Amino acid sequence: MTSQLYLSGVSKSFDGFKAINNLSLVIDKGELRAVIGPNGAGKTTMMDIITGKTKPDGGEVFWNEKVDLTRLDEADTARLGVGRKFQKPTVIETLSVADNIELALKADRGVLANLLARKTPAQSAEIDRLLELVRLTDERARPAADLSHGQKQWLEIGMLLAQDPELLLVDEPAAGMTDAETMRTADLLRDIAGERSVIVVEHDMHFVQALNCKVTVLHQGHVLAEGSLAHVSADPQVVEVYLGR
Repeated sequence: MTSQLYLSGVSKSFDGFKAINNLSLVIDKGELRAVIGPNGAGKTTMMDIITGKTKPDGGEVFWNEKVDLTRLDEADTARLGVGRKFQKPTVIETLSVADNIELALKADRGVLANLLARKTPAQSAEIDRLLELVRLTDERARPAADLSHGQKQWLEIGMLLAQDPELLLVDEPAAGMTDAETMRTADLLRDIAGERSVIVVEHDMHFVQALNCKVTVLHQGHVLAEGSLAHVSADPQVVEVYLGR
């Protein structure tokens, strides 16, 4: 299988603190991967490096085996097909659910120009498809402000998907969700994977279990363990530094 993302020997220090320390990671095309670890393990810095927000001090970061991501900025990596969803949703609350998706579809123009432009039949069909995928078809006419926290997270995932990324980085999507929303979010991310790659950074072990995918455990900026959740949960080091707390 071809790798989508390849990190080898990556390091990054801030004021002498090694946030990332000889980190190596390979994500295959279409793979769903969960990344867990204690606070300060380097999860956010890893995502910052992948997206071009932060430059590593050393190591290699390659996209589709040929593009050196360390030479690109955030706008460049987004154009390449790297989408990132932060923990706090950033939907436009005064617009309807469908209008938020439509804006994301036409993200290369200004907000006013987008709202005034007529939708093509292809765009209408894509909006319908994305609303169904993110479980919001019945909410399409509601203002985004009226959605639950979990529904806002789904809408933002739909907005990211409207930009057709090849890789989706999702930061703690289950935070603040009800149990039912958490399970539906796991279903959604499993549905998305395959067509594109998905990296999920998460603390909720029930959610990680529901994802049913390979898990990478970070500790002090490097990979401590990797494998199924059952495999890493049985690792004495993982229990000591993370799961045993």
